[in-house]
Amino acid sequence: MVMSNQDKTDYKRKFNEDNYARVGLYIKKELKEKMDAHRVKTGESMNKFITRAISEQMERDKGE
Repeated sequence: MVMSNQDKTDYKRKFNEDNYARVGLYIKKELKEKMDAHRVKTGESMNKFITRAISEQMERDKGE
């Protein structure tokens, strides 16, 4: 059976709701521009970049 575009969208939305938590974030435009430039260099999506940065900081904090 072929799924309609709406069915695909609904499926992805449900999957994301079941498997991910959404976090809102307000940052200065200047910081966003720096983050964009850095993540482009690393070839990461913004989500991957932020997730990696948080994970690495949490690891460093464990060592304190």
